[in-house]
This record gives sequence, C-alpha cells and structure tokens, in this order.
Amino acid sequence: MDNPQKITLSSFPDNPVIPFIEGDGIGKEITASVRKIIDKAVEKSYNGKRKIEWKEVLAGEKAYNKLGTWLPAETMEAFRKYRVGIKGPLTTPVGEGIRSLNVALRQELDLYVCLRPVRWFKGVATPLLHPEKVHVTIFRENTEDIYAGIEWNAGTPEVEKVLKFLKEEMGVAKIRFPETTSIG
Repeated sequence: MDNPQKITLSSFPDNPVIPFIEGDGIGKEITASVRKIIDKAVEKSYNGKRKIEWKEVLAGEKAYNKLGTWLPAETMEAFRKYRVGIKGPLTTPVGEGIRSLNVALRQELDLYVCLRPVRWFKGVATPLLHPEKVHVTIFRENTEDIYAGIEWNAGTPEVEKVLKFLKEEMGVAKIRFPETTSIG
C-alpha cells in the first residue's frame, strides 16, 4: 500500500494503519469477516480512494504460543500509537496472573466506555410500531464499577472499608447479607 499513515485526532489519512488482534477460538473467523466488511465499506464510501492497512498485533493464545506472554508490550504500544484498533474474542488464561485479557486491555488503554448505538435498519423485522424513531446509545462503562476488574472477597479489609464508607459517609442503612458481601 502507498504511504500508510497514523490516524490522529485532527486528521484521518487516506491509508490509515489499524492494528488488529485476531483473537482466539471463533475470533479468527469473526475478525477476518469484520475486516472484509470494513474494507468493503471504506471502498464503497470513498470510491476506492482510501484503503486501510491492517497491522496484526498479538494477544491471547497466539501471543502466548509465539512469544510466551498473553499480552505483549508491543501490542499495547501499537494501540497507543495508532489510536484505533479492533480485536476478536480472547480467551481468559486460567492461573496465569491475568484475570481477563479484555479487562487488562481496558485498564492499560484507559478505555472508559464502550458505546453501543442501537438503530433500526429498513427491511429488518421488528416488533416495534415505529422502529425508525428508535435512536438509543448505550454507554457501557469499562474502567469503573464491576467492569474495572476490581474485586474484593467478603471479610477483607478492602470490603470493610467500602462498607464503612457506604454506611457512615453515604447513609446506606441496609445492606443485604453484610457478613458475606463482596465488592466487584
């Protein structure tokens, strides 16, 4: 490809580089299909004048098998450098010191929210009387609350501190099952 470039906040080049993680399991098929769909959409939208240069970066089983690490530093650096990327589903390594590769990506890249626009497409069956009036965007938090991957077991000092804060500072009078409450 001629002159691949980095996407910035102020410009979108004709030949952007976009890193991708193939993923594990069905990720291989999903990611390949998503790339084809995006390529076709770009081709059609820009009459062939723009084209994405896909740059594979490793994570998950493929990274572990090739490099001995589930989430290489080079992968994180590529996402930081190019600012845009896609990933297929990733396995969660059991007993490897990582709770979830997805959580690790969210935390390391500070991906605050996952935007999920909900739209109706003409010709798609729906139980709604006026589906064309539906325009909803779901903001799913990634770096706070339960998606942050911060969890504490019942009875730990961390849970006791949170429970004390909820009761004394926030005025929460009733907590269900306080003896067995975990946070996360």
